[in-house]
Amino acid sequence: MTTTTTATTSPDYIPRGPTTAELVFYAPPPDNSAPFNYVEAPPPGQPERNYLEVPHKVSLNDIRGHENEYNLDKDSFQALQNIPSSATYSTFDSDTAVRSIYYPEVEQLLLSNIPGSHKIVLFDHTIRRQKDGAPRQPVTRAHVDQTPQAAADRVKLHTPDPEEAEKLLAGRYRIVNVWRPLTVEPVQSAPLAFASAESVDAKDLVPIEHRYPNRTGATMGVQYNPNQKWLYWSGMTGDERLLLKCSDSKGLRDGDVAQWVPHTAFWDSRTPAGARVRESIEVRALVFG
Repeated sequence: MTTTTTATTSPDYIPRGPTTAELVFYAPPPDNSAPFNYVEAPPPGQPERNYLEVPHKVSLNDIRGHENEYNLDKDSFQALQNIPSSATYSTFDSDTAVRSIYYPEVEQLLLSNIPGSHKIVLFDHTIRRQKDGAPRQPVTRAHVDQTPQAAADRVKLHTPDPEEAEKLLAGRYRIVNVWRPLTVEPVQSAPLAFASAESVDAKDLVPIEHRYPNRTGATMGVQYNPNQKWLYWSGMTGDERLLLKCSDSKGLRDGDVAQWVPHTAFWDSRTPAGARVRESIEVRALVFG
């Protein structure tokens, strides 16, 4: 008797197409105090965060095959394909190698794909591995990485010359994350969901103090709204890049371009047992011009 293995039970199966998943959204602190989150261990007696998180089932559409329909000005995200790289899997085992090998590629990628950009400052990166003991796991709550004020503060923080910082703040500046898998093989588990900026009401977003040991920044929590249109890019590979815009001064001043894209990892019920764990890197960049 021959046993036939269906695609959904094969460990090589890549979930694709429309799906429904549970995403985690922001809810205010029970005492209505200002929300906060500690990046590292909180002080004694303080919780890591004081706000609540609530799950909602949402529909997600797959942008695979429709990548060119989206762009940073309209949707606050952009999908890029066939991107060459000299970085290998082992490159991402070393922060020094990431900065020396991968950072220059990211800088050129942004200059080549964001019209008008003339200066890039890469200020941070995070490697996430969906493995026990990994220091940074995929983030499974809907969020935006920056508030407008936090973005302006980033310009000052990463521009040592105050006079130059004021000139840069007077022009257009954006914060864009560049997200990619570490592996050549397609992502199977914990893919990234993102909501087109066209579908997100500013009232859905709530500033949250992001408390570091030496300074305080701010992110934004995302409240559930059934009008939000959530998407994902199935089976992303190592030669694909997802640009996620977290702030745009032009959108803040003129209102004629998108400012931010909520995003979160999610658990897809179609992910097969034995699937590759998700390993990814996001590089955060200030984009001027």
